[in-house]
Amino acid sequence: MSQTLSPSSPAAPAAAAGATARHGRRTPRSRTWIAVVFLLPALILLGALVVYPIVWSVVRSLFGPDGFTDFVGLSNYTGVFTDHQTLIAIKNNAIWVVVAPVAATGLGLIFAVLTERIRWGTAFKLVVFMPMAISMLAAGIIFRLVYDQDPGKGVANAMVTGVHDTFFKASAYPGAHPRVAGPGSTLAGPVGGPYTGKPLSPGDGPAALALVGVQPSTLTGATQAAAPSACPSGALCGTVWLDFQPGGGTPGKIDRGEKALAGVRVEAVREGQVIATATAAKDGTFTLPASRIGASPIQLRLPATNFTAQYAGVDWLGPTLVTWSIIGAYVWMWTGFAMVLIAAGLAGIPRELLEAARVDGAKEWQVFRRITVPLLAPVLGVVLVTLVINVLKIFDLVYVIAPGASQQDANVLALQLYLSSFGGGNDQGTGSALAVLLLALVAPAMFLNIKRFRKEKSR
Repeated sequence: MSQTLSPSSPAAPAAAAGATARHGRRTPRSRTWIAVVFLLPALILLGALVVYPIVWSVVRSLFGPDGFTDFVGLSNYTGVFTDHQTLIAIKNNAIWVVVAPVAATGLGLIFAVLTERIRWGTAFKLVVFMPMAISMLAAGIIFRLVYDQDPGKGVANAMVTGVHDTFFKASAYPGAHPRVAGPGSTLAGPVGGPYTGKPLSPGDGPAALALVGVQPSTLTGATQAAAPSACPSGALCGTVWLDFQPGGGTPGKIDRGEKALAGVRVEAVREGQVIATATAAKDGTFTLPASRIGASPIQLRLPATNFTAQYAGVDWLGPTLVTWSIIGAYVWMWTGFAMVLIAAGLAGIPRELLEAARVDGAKEWQVFRRITVPLLAPVLGVVLVTLVINVLKIFDLVYVIAPGASQQDANVLALQLYLSSFGGGNDQGTGSALAVLLLALVAPAMFLNIKRFRKEKSR
């Protein structure tokens, strides 16, 4: 015969307490298993993609190029720090770590502060942040074109040459030079002369200043060269022309079909001093008046400025500037990231502090330096450390932008790792040692960020 306990019976509270205790013993264990079940896929994925590659790289770095049959110990690590290309990569990585995060964070801070004061601040932020939507590969292709040496293709050199040519005009006949002296030719010296091999006196007859080396494309619309009809009394005249006739011609003589070099500047030189100048007309003729040159013999000179090559711009991807150019592309991409995070931190600053400082007479620069920046220090630290981690692993931009001729000058550790392991080196032992070195460099910054996140969470 069963016995039922009523709530009012003395045994009921004890039974309820026992059930609660049994339930309490089961609950933490069941919750732990539920957590493990949900975390297990992530843990398996993390182990397969992170932990296993790290362990494999550490083990593989102790063996040579031939695989696990060739144990070399720490030789790969000593080789890393004695290899010339790896040392260049370490130096370039140091430049990246010092320059790129600071530049991107600084510009992001400036943009975040300024966009609070302009009407179209949101639109400006959108434009600055837009490069983040572009992959590193696409950005590398874009900037490979931007930095192209040809001003007709590269935007950077188009701007540089445009500014240069505004102040320094390009010569009309780049690369022109005198024909070797021959019958009838008066030219003998190098560009920038004196050109004439012997002094000329007024009345000696027309001076034949024959040149070669002019590109036919620069003579479109040029007229037939002509000899002066007659020199004024006491003056010295002559012709400047392209002494080249397809199919042959007489050197030093103006043949039919030979073009005049209009606009060439001619100088009369006596005892090293320029005493008169003239400019060749459309038919190539020029005249130095008697009132300027006098009766004494002179020499004629064609200044080198007539023939200087056209300014070709800056060699952005040459050995000297290639690293800095790629850093510029990186800053273009990541300034928007820094700006958005800093702007979010800026929105959390109490406006009362800023207004109180202004009421107390602080200038805007003082408000920015003494209040805004100190209050943004945690956000700036997170952005800076995040970018440091990012640039330590930079690979895509360097691999795509740097041409083959200067790739070694732009080398970084991630690129050297690829080249050693897969890009022709076929030495996965050295590549693994570089991977471990790269991990050792990234780990402190990563742990610093984690520590900062935990500190922020505990507040």
